[in-house]
Amino acid sequence: MLDITPDTQNAIRQRLAQQERDRFITTHPKSKALAEEAAAHWLFGVPLHWMSDWSTPFALQVTQAQGATVTDVDGHRYIDFCLGDTGAMFGHASPPVVQAVQREVARGCTTMLSSQDSAWVGAELARRFGLPLWQSALSASDANRFLLRWVRAATGRKKLLVFNGCYHGTLLVLDETHTFSSGPGGYARLHGLQPDALVLGKPIAGGLPCAVYGMTAELAERAVQAKRDAPPGHSGIGTTLTANRLTMAAMRATLAEVATNAAFDHMISLCSELADGLRACISRHQLPWCVTQVGARCEFQFGAIPPTNGTQAEALFDAALEHLIHLALLNRGVLITPFHNMLLCSPATTRADVAHMLQTFDEVLARLTAAGVLI
Repeated sequence: MLDITPDTQNAIRQRLAQQERDRFITTHPKSKALAEEAAAHWLFGVPLHWMSDWSTPFALQVTQAQGATVTDVDGHRYIDFCLGDTGAMFGHASPPVVQAVQREVARGCTTMLSSQDSAWVGAELARRFGLPLWQSALSASDANRFLLRWVRAATGRKKLLVFNGCYHGTLLVLDETHTFSSGPGGYARLHGLQPDALVLGKPIAGGLPCAVYGMTAELAERAVQAKRDAPPGHSGIGTTLTANRLTMAAMRATLAEVATNAAFDHMISLCSELADGLRACISRHQLPWCVTQVGARCEFQFGAIPPTNGTQAEALFDAALEHLIHLALLNRGVLITPFHNMLLCSPATTRADVAHMLQTFDEVLARLTAAGVLI
């Protein structure tokens, strides 16, 4: 490695990052034009400001996502290891979900009434995740908020201790939105945990806005009693479009035909190959980094020791380096999650996809190491 000062290293990083930005600008003229057009009416130039948090100089504009591949308006195709930051963990446009959505959208998307899929979905959630009683939401964020309200009502305790990105109350509540990658029954079932309540979101309905939260029978009984004891006019917890026909049908298709045992076997096996390949590449370039894995997801982190909590994980962040690596990978046809260094394998991901990712990652690290960025 080169013997250079931190200031020189930062200057080299900035120069290489600008080269990658220039390359992106040159090769994405249609995305640039559409991003400029959208900027006139959307804050930050996008319908959701997270869409501008990628390392690109302007928002990438997508025309299609299929399986583990994304295509942009300029005709570039990317192997997708981001998968909507878990929202499309089971692949884009899975045929069973597409068929279910096409069928149900013609029958009416929402009625604020139960549908024929509700009983099956409820029974399957109970079977997989070990909690007998469930409710629905439109996102994991909503599900967590709703569940906290139910827990407060059921226990009579209003305060929560917030720490390290988590919170503590009277009960064990787990959010499996990102750990559903562990297996068909999620992290808790795999490791024998027995939560009082559980949240599942993002991939549960094949990428449609949907989440669910389950409770033990005891907690559910207390929550129901709290609802019955509420003063007149109390409207309960939820939103009008929650549990609409479209998302219930998509959730049934996902649980029945997409998120199968065989699918998880494939996803986790490939992710293990990916994680091992990342470790080998990191070792080859003599970098003090580590790789962590949770089932079908893995992440490389800028520290030799894997973090065990949120504070430790945050201490390993290097935003400038992440952006440089992410943009270099994107310019070479690979997408990874923009907010950290997470990669997911879906049922549609292939060994060829993993091999291409590892080869590209190795090329990017070789370039950065030779330039003196990684010292």
